[in-house]
Amino acid sequence: MLYFARDLPNLCSLAGLLCAVLGIYYAILGVFPVAIIGILWAVLFDWADGIIARQIKGRTDHHRAIGGQLDSLIDIVSFGVFPAVFLLSYGNFSLWFLPGAFLIIAVSAIRLSYFNVFGLIDDKTYMGLALDNNIIIFAFVFLFEGFINHKVFSIIVYALLMVLLVFNLAPVRTPKFAGKWFYALIAYTLVLTVIYGFIYWNRV
Repeated sequence: MLYFARDLPNLCSLAGLLCAVLGIYYAILGVFPVAIIGILWAVLFDWADGIIARQIKGRTDHHRAIGGQLDSLIDIVSFGVFPAVFLLSYGNFSLWFLPGAFLIIAVSAIRLSYFNVFGLIDDKTYMGLALDNNIIIFAFVFLFEGFINHKVFSIIVYALLMVLLVFNLAPVRTPKFAGKWFYALIAYTLVLTVIYGFIYWNRV
């Protein structure tokens, strides 16, 4: 098993898992800017592992199969468990936020199961909104958190995540961002890391 874990794309996937776990940890502590920094880097590593895998020649079918399964299992943590925990924590673990947390994880599991069976519509098109896009959108919206009352913004966060779930399962075609978009994601991640880092240091 460790032989496959040493595969470079899989190491990249595991680095993304580490970022997601750190994001979950800081979300539970209520340190939300740091939590978002962690999950943004998880998205970046999630994109990078596929790019690295396509560049490496001589990978066996077993490497590709295990890499695909590992990526999918990590996705449920990064894009299912993380936003669910974040929602619960930001809602002060109120019982009212529990159904939303369950729906986030359930929809993530359904979508990933569907993708594992059917894959892309074509090389550049998903059915429904990809789960990693939820994080990219959410991280931008959360920048406005400091300008709105916490209770009101918790409702906005709840509503936003539920709307995104609808698009995750909707029978609509969405583009797969790849190629030059990866460089845009790097820039986006670096800029938001600096902004959220600044927000965090101003609060401590």
